[in-house]
Amino acid sequence: MAKPERWVAALPMYNVSASLRDDWLALIDRVGQALARERESVILSAVDPGDGPDALHAFWRRDDMLLSQTCGYPLVNGLAQHVRLIGTPRFTVPGCHRKTYRSAIVVRASDGPGTLEACRGARAACNGPDSHSGMNALRHAVAPLAAGGRFFADIVSTGSHLGSLAAVESGEADVAAIDCVTLAFAAESYPHLVAGLRQIGFTRAVPGLPFVASRRAGSPLVGQVRECLREVLREDPGLRSRLRMEAVVRSTAADYFPIVAMAQEARLRGYGELA
Repeated sequence: MAKPERWVAALPMYNVSASLRDDWLALIDRVGQALARERESVILSAVDPGDGPDALHAFWRRDDMLLSQTCGYPLVNGLAQHVRLIGTPRFTVPGCHRKTYRSAIVVRASDGPGTLEACRGARAACNGPDSHSGMNALRHAVAPLAAGGRFFADIVSTGSHLGSLAAVESGEADVAAIDCVTLAFAAESYPHLVAGLRQIGFTRAVPGLPFVASRRAGSPLVGQVRECLREVLREDPGLRSRLRMEAVVRSTAADYFPIVAMAQEARLRGYGELA
């Protein structure tokens, strides 16, 4: 009997509620079952990657990681050399088209600015410096409006998109760029956070958050993981609907170069940091 191949998985990027966390764990379990039917020696187990960006970055670099999801910004800033791309999800939420997604720029509905230009001198909430949707996309959108490398009065670091929504809703911040998939999930799970907000724009579309595997996983195995993801989504319409994900499409690291271009465009305008 072949020695078991033990691999780990975690899908933490859209765990905005307990029920969604259960659905992402169910997706991992179902993929593991489908994969085992193809390769009896493969054992895929869900694990807790730990809290915070450092823990996630370490998890994405594990050589026994067979299924996870990362942000495009870390991918193009060093992670690509450590992983193979399984594919890019196609979500069915406002702001997504085919395999792309955008960030919704939100303010308070009651007293928020009416345009992005009117946000000059406001306080911006940002989930983290390694986030495309919360930082890089907003930096790119603001860059043509900035002067002397500044646009906002202050940047409020929140640690998550839910934290950014809460900061804008409570008045701690005035504006934030929110991953449109997270925003759709938040509207379902935490309607009170979204009800008092108004969207004033979208950022540029780029490919969505990719599914990745360790470089140690060969291309045939990575291809089987992609097919298993597709199979599970096809065969479980309830899970597909709850995750708002209709398919997983093949993608390459080159598809994510527009994220690099957006950062470069902002820097060329003298706006290298969100400020």
